[in-house]
Amino acid sequence: MNVKISSTLIILSAVLNVLLDIGTQAFAIEPAQEVKETKVIETSIPEPLEQQRDRLSSYNATPEPTQPIAQITSVSQLSDVKTTDWAFTALQSLVERYGCIEGYPDRTYRGKQAIARYEFAAGLNACLDKINEIVSAGLADKVSQADLATLKKLQEEFAAELSVLRGRVDALDVKTTRLEAQQFSTTTKLNVLSSFNLSSAFSGGNILAEGLPISGSVPVARFAARNPFTGSPIVGTITEKPNTTLSYSNYLILTSSFTGSDTLNMILAMGNGNPPASAYSSAGFSSTFGVPYADSNPVVPLAANSVGLFELFYSFPISDTLRVQVGPKILPFRQFDVNRFTSVISGAGGLNSFQSTLANSGLSGAGAIASWRISDQFLLKAGYLARNDASFLYFGGDSASNPNRGLFGGSNQILTELTYSPSDSTNFRFLYSRTYNQAPPASPLGQPNLPFFLTYSARGVADDGFGGRLQDSTGDNFVFNFDWLLNQSFGLFGRYSYSSYRIAPVNLAIAGGNVNLQAFQVGLAFPDLGKEGALGTLSFTMPFQVLSGRNFLVAGNGDGGTQYDLELTYSYPIMRFITLTPSLFATFNANNFSSNPTIWGMVLRTQFLF
Repeated sequence: MNVKISSTLIILSAVLNVLLDIGTQAFAIEPAQEVKETKVIETSIPEPLEQQRDRLSSYNATPEPTQPIAQITSVSQLSDVKTTDWAFTALQSLVERYGCIEGYPDRTYRGKQAIARYEFAAGLNACLDKINEIVSAGLADKVSQADLATLKKLQEEFAAELSVLRGRVDALDVKTTRLEAQQFSTTTKLNVLSSFNLSSAFSGGNILAEGLPISGSVPVARFAARNPFTGSPIVGTITEKPNTTLSYSNYLILTSSFTGSDTLNMILAMGNGNPPASAYSSAGFSSTFGVPYADSNPVVPLAANSVGLFELFYSFPISDTLRVQVGPKILPFRQFDVNRFTSVISGAGGLNSFQSTLANSGLSGAGAIASWRISDQFLLKAGYLARNDASFLYFGGDSASNPNRGLFGGSNQILTELTYSPSDSTNFRFLYSRTYNQAPPASPLGQPNLPFFLTYSARGVADDGFGGRLQDSTGDNFVFNFDWLLNQSFGLFGRYSYSSYRIAPVNLAIAGGNVNLQAFQVGLAFPDLGKEGALGTLSFTMPFQVLSGRNFLVAGNGDGGTQYDLELTYSYPIMRFITLTPSLFATFNANNFSSNPTIWGMVLRTQFLF
């Protein structure tokens, strides 16, 4: 066998072997199929803290279909190795003779990938172990003398590196023993995400907002209503300036695994956020512009500092390429319409920036989501979720667990998303969701009816155009989402959303119709800005433009203007587990009133992630 070809192939293949062997032995990490999305590592023993941080940085990501890295028994199992490749014959010999080859999770070999000297030594050590196994089994005649001579020369050349490697393996064994003794439990690991938020908002003058203020509401909210004489939406003038606040949000993330390939995911949350910018919002727009996701109470409408269930689901593989999540409380914003530059952990994390403002509400649901890795370039997700977020407490507590509505009788959402990733640097996502929206119950005689909040897909408040009630409604929502990393320090991202709501009045004498809306977002991203691991983003958003059906809106139309948001965020890691994230928000034509002055918001977030 050609010495140069043989040694090169041995090392490239063995690098994978030793790294995977060490990772499996020391940290019980489940190998995950590489995708162009952020990933979640599933494990029964806590992984190194650096890996915990990388995993939790993709907090709004879904576990992708996984397949184990199996021993390669035929070179044909490697999709990127062709019979015409110059090293094909040598690689085939290594596979068939020594079994010293393992592929990546996506069944590629990546033979052109560069390696360091220590990686070379690690690969050599792994193949030496393979040779020893063969000899110990009494099959020494299966090893050619030429190959043994090559290995002997390499072993002498890399003796120092091999010694260092064995010392590192011994040290990892000691650390693993300590981790196993100190872990939270035998199957569950605990991670924490905490944010301290110093928030301020102010305007250059008085702000017009639709609706009447609700006394004592937290966060600040308004009740949409029409003038009984003119039929026009009631508009108020906000003259008071909100004070600066210091709030927090906290998430306890519990991940359990029973087979090594499945996970039980539970998140408990608490917080006391009451964003100052909400004081300027029209009815149905509370906690949107000028508000980062972390600066809000994650379990509203529960009281501040209450502990609530944020998410609970079980995830398991059906096959190498198909994975299913099922549970009583799943957050669709963590599964659909994700973007590498609009994470709530880092990047553009404002409530009008981190997801579509029209077609992905962020509200939880009970049901299931399936993820199918069609190929390296295509990922298909589909799900059904019956809405069960806590905001239904305002309307009498309807949810999937309520026998009066159940899993299929109340508000629900069907979502389908196709992700196309032509390369590691580019992702295109196409999302369609169909929503069934439960109308609020009728109010007692003599009291005003609760308005129909368009919070499931679109923001705002609707009625039949005359202050009357609506029947349950359906909506079609479309989102195009992309992120493009042009180089290591610059990227682009954006979204376009379109929603159509069908309006059906309870009063059959009143004609129904559609409320049609659109939104867009464009942004610039600057990875590793000033420091490795930092991320700067600039996001410009049109969150809610009414195309037709204005007569049905009690709040959201304003005076016919169009609101625009600008968000500048810089996520800067000051140490391994602490990140400082200042954000600046500017809202133009707030609440779709072209006469409103600009609203400015500033948030300094200190984030702890471990």
